[in-house]
Amino acid sequence: MNRPVPDASAEDAPLQEFRGAHAGILEGVHGLRELPALAAAMERARGIATATLDLFDQVVLRHHAEEEQDLFDAVLRSCRDPAEREQVTDLVALLTSQHRQVEELWTKLRPAVSRVAAGKAPAEALFGAEVDRLVGLYEQHARREEEEFLPLADRILRRNPNHMAALGVALHVRHTLPPRAYI
Repeated sequence: MNRPVPDASAEDAPLQEFRGAHAGILEGVHGLRELPALAAAMERARGIATATLDLFDQVVLRHHAEEEQDLFDAVLRSCRDPAEREQVTDLVALLTSQHRQVEELWTKLRPAVSRVAAGKAPAEALFGAEVDRLVGLYEQHARREEEEFLPLADRILRRNPNHMAALGVALHVRHTLPPRAYI
C-alpha cells in the first residue's frame, strides 16, 4: 500500500503562524526603549509647567503691580521738565500696555499650562505658537525696561535721595503685607 507523501507546506502550517510574528513584537519592544526618555521629558514638562504657574501667579502679576503702582508713579512724580515727563509718560504707557498684553496672553495660556502640569496634553492647537508669542513679548518688554526705562528712572530718582527712599519704603510696605492685600 502506497501512502501519499504529505504536502510539505501542510506540515509546516503550524510553524508558519510563528514565522514573522516576532517582527511586530520587536517593533513594539524597540518602541519601549523610548519610554524612559519620554517619561523623563513628561516629568520635566510637568515641572516646568508647575514652575510657570507659580511664576505668573505669584511673581509676574505682583511685579507688574509694583512697577505700575510704585516705580512708574515715583519716576513720574520726580520728573523735572515737560520733555522728561513726556519721555517717561510714553515709556510708562508702552510698558503698561505690554503688561496687559502679557497678562492677556497668560490668561489664554494658563489652562493649557495647567493641563501640562497635571500630566495631560494641552488641548489648544496653537499652544506652541502662543507660548512663543508670550515669551517673545516678555523678552521684548524686559529688554525695553532694562535698557531704557530703568536707567532713566535711576537718573531721575537719584537727583533727590528722598524720592529713592520713598520708593524703597513703598516697596518694603508692599512686601510686608500679605500678597492679596495689595492686588
